[in-house]
Amino acid sequence: MPTHPMTAKRPLRPGSRADGPRPAQAPTPPVPTNERAPTSRYATDDARWAAVAARDRQADGAFFYAVRTTGVYCRPSCGAKLARRENVTFHADSTAAERAGFRPCKRCHPEQGAPDARQVRHAALVTAACRQIEMAEVPPRLDALAAEAGLSPHYFHRLFRAVTGVTPRAYANARRAERVRDALPAAGSVTSAFYDAGFNSNGRFYASADALLGMKPAAFRAGGKAESIRFAVAQCSLGALLVAATSRGLCAVSLGDDPDTLVKALQDRFPKAELVGADAEFERWVAQVVGFVESPRLGLSLPLDVRGTAFQQRVWQALRDVPAGMTASYTQIAERIGAPRAVRAVAQACASNPLAVVIPCHRIVRNDGALSGYRWGVERKRALLASEGGERGDAPTQVT
Repeated sequence: MPTHPMTAKRPLRPGSRADGPRPAQAPTPPVPTNERAPTSRYATDDARWAAVAARDRQADGAFFYAVRTTGVYCRPSCGAKLARRENVTFHADSTAAERAGFRPCKRCHPEQGAPDARQVRHAALVTAACRQIEMAEVPPRLDALAAEAGLSPHYFHRLFRAVTGVTPRAYANARRAERVRDALPAAGSVTSAFYDAGFNSNGRFYASADALLGMKPAAFRAGGKAESIRFAVAQCSLGALLVAATSRGLCAVSLGDDPDTLVKALQDRFPKAELVGADAEFERWVAQVVGFVESPRLGLSLPLDVRGTAFQQRVWQALRDVPAGMTASYTQIAERIGAPRAVRAVAQACASNPLAVVIPCHRIVRNDGALSGYRWGVERKRALLASEGGERGDAPTQVT
């Protein structure tokens, strides 16, 4: 198995943009929206049927259609097989469809319609709370945030988690972690950096520093200096494959066309760490990863060193629960982690995945089953899904 021979150690400015995810990044606050599809264009059944046949996304929210033979109702844009016209009925809203005895489609989830005024108001309240947390020198108390929103602490806590995917405390901790990372390289000392970031005791900071920074604070302040990372670049059916590991476990698995580009990205992520070429033991690790990429059903028993926010960790664990030969949608992953409104944050967590194939974000597709973006290239995503489907003897099946 050919490996890339170079070792590398290139000092860059601490805190430079990393190719992989930064260890603790807060989810993007929600963006309130109240856009609705126009109804005048779909006033007749003929116009509605034309929209269904064309899977017109602009018609979503203007009406719903149901299929008598299946007992299911859908959005006009649903990617399900087109039913016969004589079996289709149209309904003004999801309530009318369900009153007529139809159940929601598990593919397009028509019951999760366009946001109503109450949902828009809730999104605006959570957005305002996020801004308040970001601007505060010390994280606001839950009861203060709830009072500002005009809600009870219990209800506000549930609402905030449903919209963002994390609790107010986790969101505040992620913001403090960002402040620490930004302040450490230029700070006079580690102590001044964590006090400036809002930590009110060094005990609390050091207790969480490893998870927040991915290394000891002094090492992070020095740009990863004294951290040793073994790495190698091998070839697989998908192109160049970089595998890197700290003393704790795998910290990076990347795919690409050019080995040097993959190594440079690793250097950018750990600018002052000592990148050490593979030894005989690590070559065996690389061989296991290559074998896993070629045949995921073999499994992988190597330890992982993956750091991220509490939300990212929940998403990545949910991705690992999707078996080879199956796919899931971003909406389904959001529902599984108990944050059904955090679909966009789920997509961002997938895009921040540092371990290609090991954390199988390639198995996540759009609601209609179509392929979405992939950090290492959509064609590689297509090839991985085809390979996993081939191992099953059929095409990948979407989890329901």
